[in-house]
Amino acid sequence: MKRYLDSLLEETRRTGQARTLFGRIRPIPEILSPQMQLRNFAERTALNSPLQGTAADLIKLAMIAIHRRLRAEKLEAQMILQVHDELLFEAPLEEQAALEKLVREEMEGVYRLEVPLVVEMGSGPNWRDLD
Repeated sequence: MKRYLDSLLEETRRTGQARTLFGRIRPIPEILSPQMQLRNFAERTALNSPLQGTAADLIKLAMIAIHRRLRAEKLEAQMILQVHDELLFEAPLEEQAALEKLVREEMEGVYRLEVPLVVEMGSGPNWRDLD
């Protein structure tokens, strides 16, 4: 892990930017700042951006796929909220099993990684009272 993190910092110092797994770029010009506070913040950003940015890319790809399948399968369920790595849906009770299957397939299969993506689900009458 240390080698990976060191290589991220080295690459960011060389290019002035960090990249997600999908190639999205985040400029980090402060990485070479003579001001220690700015440079330290830039280094933390350089280490976090590829990981957090890739997670953001993955959830967006999954959301697109889920939206398409909801329409194609003519479900009444609606994706109503995304918070970091969570999605919130409203659906009739009779669609719950189909929705859970669809969401699990799309989120866990959005992209093949060496480490599997695992989805946890809950349901309930409102966001506060999920199982």
